[in-house]
Amino acid sequence: MRDAIAVLVLAGLLGGCVERTVTITSEPAGALVHLNDQSVGRTPVTVPFTFYGVYDVRLEKEGYTPLWTTHKAEAPWWEFPGPDIVGEVIPNNRVELAWHFELEPETPVDEVDPDDLLEHARQMRALTAEQ
Repeated sequence: MRDAIAVLVLAGLLGGCVERTVTITSEPAGALVHLNDQSVGRTPVTVPFTFYGVYDVRLEKEGYTPLWTTHKAEAPWWEFPGPDIVGEVIPNNRVELAWHFELEPETPVDEVDPDDLLEHARQMRALTAEQ
């Protein structure tokens, strides 16, 4: 028992924190990425993160419709309370997430159907009138 405690203490001293990263890719590549309104680079990009949960994600690329969405960073089982005590002291422990997004080509203004535009405006007016 005493040896087991000594090993855990030693591992705690030699170990480090869990390195958490998310790699964001897109089709097409080269889209500017914003996580929680912070610009983090162009795809493909790998950035560190500190908390699990839902992130606001925005991708922009000229010639493509901007994509505004959310994505969830889910914790592995060993990051939950209890097992996380051991997970934190394992040297070089990592969580590497991968998120991929597809961008849609932008519709040129001269190809927009006026009837569709008016219908969309009516729907938006109805939504704002309900609130």
